[in-house]
Amino acid sequence: MTTQTVKLEKNSPEADFDESRTDAFAQRMMDMINGGSIAMMTSIGHRTGLFDVMANFPPVTTLQIARASGLNERYIKEWLGAMVTGGIIEYNPKAQTYFLPREHAAVLTRAASPNNIAAFAQYIAVLGSVEDKIVECFKQGGGVPYSAYGRFHEVMAEDSEQTVVSALEEAILPLVPGLVEALEAGIEVMDVGCGSGRALNKMAALFPNSRFVGYDISRETIEAAVCKARELGLTNIQFQVKDAAAIEAVEQFDLITAFDAIHDQAKPDLVLAKINQALKADGLFLMQDIYAHSHVDGNLDNPAGPFMYTISCMHCMSVSLATGGDGLGAMWGEEKAQEMLQEAGFNQVEIKKLEHDFQNNYYLVRKS
Repeated sequence: MTTQTVKLEKNSPEADFDESRTDAFAQRMMDMINGGSIAMMTSIGHRTGLFDVMANFPPVTTLQIARASGLNERYIKEWLGAMVTGGIIEYNPKAQTYFLPREHAAVLTRAASPNNIAAFAQYIAVLGSVEDKIVECFKQGGGVPYSAYGRFHEVMAEDSEQTVVSALEEAILPLVPGLVEALEAGIEVMDVGCGSGRALNKMAALFPNSRFVGYDISRETIEAAVCKARELGLTNIQFQVKDAAAIEAVEQFDLITAFDAIHDQAKPDLVLAKINQALKADGLFLMQDIYAHSHVDGNLDNPAGPFMYTISCMHCMSVSLATGGDGLGAMWGEEKAQEMLQEAGFNQVEIKKLEHDFQNNYYLVRKS
């Protein structure tokens, strides 16, 4: 039996194979798996209120945590195992106590809003619930409808509360000189894709002289918005189940808002045209949407790039495609956004950023 020696060409892939690079990449992938697991457990810590409980205590035992939270001690112990090995919570083996450092609590508790990253961790579990359906879309095309996403509306509403509602009065509305004064005097306002109406109800409560209307395609979220408006005793607001592409108003509104809504639309170009149609000649369209560029090479330094592309693929793009829409996706980017705004008839577009909100752009849009 003879043995043949295969001589590799100098530039062949085999000759250039760097085993240390593979080892480093394998470790990175293991870190990702651990990170995804920590994200799931962080979501649980947020939903159960465990972070909020632990933020108020010195080092405590599992029994003390269980008594303070009213939760099952066995599950708490296993959850703490993930939190300790993940570097979220500190453990004293001698005393068998657990401690949430103040520096960690500053981004993990409800008191930390709008900096509560634990709230965003919920998206991982919600998106995971539709993975099977998304895999089928990779094979067959099409999309996954809103109705398949379970808690997505609930998580989105909490996200909106942190990034938009809490910042409306002090940060977002003041981006436009004179807007607060106009709202105080009384103007006509429409919110497109209003969801559960948290932002619009907040504005209606702040500015009783103005009149507000909110549209969303989801009956479930509109019912929640109406319920909240009644609870607040608001008489200057109404909500309707309506596809934004079917808006019929002509030069009726002084201010139109869209908070994280345009990229989800089946026909975003038509929706933007309808917004232009409904806006008065001297009116303002205030659009909050994801901070991104339209090509992937422009997002290499985006701190939330992988997260936002994942949400786009598994929700924003898919729900649009499920209705036969364009599937624009969350990462349409500011270049595409400006192009579409101009095509819709808007001639003045200004992009603003807010210190508290790293993930969004705020577009101040006018007809002229």
